[in-house]
Amino acid sequence: MTITFITGANKGLGRETARRLIEHGHTVLIGARDREQGEEAAATLGARYVPIDVTDDASVAAAAANVAAHEGRIDVLINNAGVLGPAGDPSDLTAADAHAVLDVNVIGVVRVTTAFLPLLRRSDDPVIVNVSSGMGSLAFTHDPARPESHVVAPLYTASKAALTMMTTQYAKGLKGIRVNAADPGYTATDLNAHRGSQTVTEGTDAIVALATEAPGAGTGRFLSRDGEIAWS
Repeated sequence: MTITFITGANKGLGRETARRLIEHGHTVLIGARDREQGEEAAATLGARYVPIDVTDDASVAAAAANVAAHEGRIDVLINNAGVLGPAGDPSDLTAADAHAVLDVNVIGVVRVTTAFLPLLRRSDDPVIVNVSSGMGSLAFTHDPARPESHVVAPLYTASKAALTMMTTQYAKGLKGIRVNAADPGYTATDLNAHRGSQTVTEGTDAIVALATEAPGAGTGRFLSRDGEIAWS
């Protein structure tokens, strides 16, 4: 049985990923900061809720200890938790704004990955999927034909560019673990006030594909529902 831990899994892309992976036969652990929403999602989907706040070292350590005590390992880690931060005119951005976004979207991934690596290393086929975004792609955000080019979200885009690059570095440095990034595309979620053109199911296609690949699949890739993409 494949055991999968997903951060930010109480709603949106995380919840839909959990639902689909349960259909694939995975044992899914719903990681979420909000206990009420996390417990509801787990009860509805047939998963187990694990409290986690990716911005808090103690919370992340406690979550890893929880999983170690109950499941003993994980096979797939999906770093999905993310925040948008301020959008539009960047004139009034503050260091606190930047810290708040990076603490979830980049530093949070480091916290969770480091804490869960011992559990992943107990797997026969360990996988990490980082939920990034085409919003971090220079090519996408400069192409007038793409929706990414019409959004101004300085901190979110910078954080996702950093996360994609960090994914490639983890892929090079973590031997025996597949580490890839997924671009959900412009998906209707709370993050964009449900303005996205894709359904949440379509938005999870790349995440689910990377989480269910056969052993020996590639590492250090950036995947959308349409296939592998260059992030530059």
